[in-house]
Amino acid sequence: MIKKFIIAVLIFSPVLFAQFQRPGSTDAQFLKIGISPRGTAMGDAYISVVDGAEGTFYNSAALAWIKGTDIVFTHNFWFAGINHDFAAAGHSFGDLGTFAAAVTALYTDLMKVRTPLQPDGTGETFYAGNYKFGISYSRFFTEQVTVGLTLNYINMTLYKGFSADAFSVDIATMYTSEFRGFKFAMQISNFGSQVSYVNESYPLPTAFTFGASINAVDGEDQKVLVSFAATKPNDGQPLTQVGGEWNFRNTFFTRGGYKINYDVATYSFGAGVRLDVGGLDTRVDYSYSKFGLLGVAHRVGIGVNIQ
Repeated sequence: MIKKFIIAVLIFSPVLFAQFQRPGSTDAQFLKIGISPRGTAMGDAYISVVDGAEGTFYNSAALAWIKGTDIVFTHNFWFAGINHDFAAAGHSFGDLGTFAAAVTALYTDLMKVRTPLQPDGTGETFYAGNYKFGISYSRFFTEQVTVGLTLNYINMTLYKGFSADAFSVDIATMYTSEFRGFKFAMQISNFGSQVSYVNESYPLPTAFTFGASINAVDGEDQKVLVSFAATKPNDGQPLTQVGGEWNFRNTFFTRGGYKINYDVATYSFGAGVRLDVGGLDTRVDYSYSKFGLLGVAHRVGIGVNIQ
């Protein structure tokens, strides 16, 4: 299975990298927005770093490393008062593998229906939102290699009678080494059906991503993790992400990252804490991401691991 996946990646990735820049040629752009405070603080150089239920978004192959049950909730204060939420849960069934479910939502506040003749509102109101529901499965292929698969249903609703649906799949693999926690991962994400509005259709923002990470400092009390990732979307030029994380006694964390070749996204930073709360392994994270003239995005999240 892993050999077939690697062969498929080797065949498919040159096709992705050979495509020209085509901004505006894909739909469901909300699928590109990072959901993790930890990941976005590290510039989204996160595909080989992610652990826990966030793997449903970044790398489903990482889900195999979950012990017991992992639950995560995150909220992103996006631009123009738009909300971006993510929730996921994963559970390990031992040798059978790990199953997980996740939902991502990008939605507006309540808005008024306005017309040229009634600019102050007609009395009607509506919400606009984009949603993704995913089911993931991951398991060990060898002691160091894991594989993962996520099936997604995507719904986008603008107003009554104006909605679109799509289906997609994410395929991932990850290699984990005992040497300084070195990891290497690959994923093809958002590979699926067209999005059709009225009489027009657009593809999903499919992307091929690979990355690696290692503990540059690997002491008992302190670790410094450095990570790198590269992404080739089907609608634009190759993108690069770099990030780092300082870990003090696996309790306090500070992070930073930078995005290369992006139009507006630049630097990011954040912090986190991991504590035992009532016997539960609990983590709380925050990130600040700068998007040029658009402003900043603040993300907060909480995760709990139950064993």
